[in-house]
Amino acid sequence: MRVLAVSLRDFRCYEHAEVEIGEGLTVVTGPNGAGKTNLLEALYFGCTGRSCRTTNEREVVRFGAGAARVVVRALGEDGPHELAVGFEPGQPKRMRADGAPVERLLDVSERPLVSVFLPDRLELVKGPPALRRAHLDQLVAALWPARGGTRRAYAQSLAQRNALISRIRGGHASRASLATWDAQLAAHGIALMHDRARALDTVAESFARLGTAMGLTGDPELRYRPRSRAAEPAELVAELAERIDSDLDRGFTGHGPHRDDISFSCQGRELRVYGSQGQQRLALLALLLAEREAIAASRDVTPLMLLDDVMSELDRDRREALVEVLRAGGQAVITTTDLEHVPGVADLDVTSLVVADGSVQEGAAV
Repeated sequence: MRVLAVSLRDFRCYEHAEVEIGEGLTVVTGPNGAGKTNLLEALYFGCTGRSCRTTNEREVVRFGAGAARVVVRALGEDGPHELAVGFEPGQPKRMRADGAPVERLLDVSERPLVSVFLPDRLELVKGPPALRRAHLDQLVAALWPARGGTRRAYAQSLAQRNALISRIRGGHASRASLATWDAQLAAHGIALMHDRARALDTVAESFARLGTAMGLTGDPELRYRPRSRAAEPAELVAELAERIDSDLDRGFTGHGPHRDDISFSCQGRELRVYGSQGQQRLALLALLLAEREAIAASRDVTPLMLLDDVMSELDRDRREALVEVLRAGGQAVITTTDLEHVPGVADLDVTSLVVADGSVQEGAAV
């Protein structure tokens, strides 16, 4: 599915904008603070129903306005589609797919898949494990939509087990009652671990190749680090049983896939701890590009790639390598303060946009 255009109304610095997106590479130029990142955020907001920059979505509403609205027009094999998101602080978010109300755009099959690189997303590499687990589960859902419910099933079972632990601690239930919930939690947990391991295996080789191409030296490696070593539900049940006393002391389940992690490493060293910020940025970029390749191969749909200010951190050889990867297929939108930071842009079929003072205009022919 290809994004044709995005319409913004009172979103961030934009009072109103209608922006067409190119079939391949779209380059957005403008000075710092002009609204380039806001445009990428609007595209993500319109495709997913949520911001890629903030959890406080009041921030997306233009100062002085009452509500924000984003509409994305796209074209699939079955024809045109339209996604609309309206947000008014204090009110439920209003989302529509082809005119019909929906609760979550992420559950809409007729929507463009989207991946975003922002400098702020470095937390995915250097932040807490929960961020990496959530991202990995999103990758599972993107690769195999039917498997998206595994994580939710595990989370529900975990919440029920933790509630039972609280009742046992309060003297309102017996330890013996844990056995039933342990079996259910273990079944969902093994399925979740299998999905996560399979997803990481799908992107690991591409991550190493693209990481090297982007400038990571020393055998870049992406590895799944499960908390449990169980391969079957019965084994995970046994592990949970061994830890009942400590769980009752703490008041929650301390073992299982909800404690898993992912490691990014070069030369055998964890980038989260020992990597420079530049290495962490390159690892994040390599991960997103590898995921894009894997999704394209698995579903024959290449996600829209949104890249904010990525060129400024790359030397010319790495910029050329990135443009070559992006040209291999699918759509991508890159922001930059200098058009010359996109190598060979004059020789490519590129859509050029210029952002200034809250407006977007077509750039000079390139």
